[in-house]
Amino acid sequence: MKTTLNRLALLVAVTALAGCSSLGQVQPWEKGNLAKPSMMFGGDPLDQAFVQHIYDSKENSSGGYGVGGGGCGCN
Repeated sequence: MKTTLNRLALLVAVTALAGCSSLGQVQPWEKGNLAKPSMMFGGDPLDQAFVQHIYDSKENSSGGYGVGGGGCGCN
């Protein structure tokens, strides 16, 4: 019974890995799909600007990320 389950698990694993073997490289004509705005890490630039505005307003400072100092007057 245990040997049959091991063989079945091995068969499933090999089948799953065989499906990934045909992925290969991204061809030059397929790279346009990866350059779509929806594929960006930051998302929508307008939405990011809005989030940055909210962050600046809450911190009472300008510059947002990576700038020394803050709204409290300390460095």
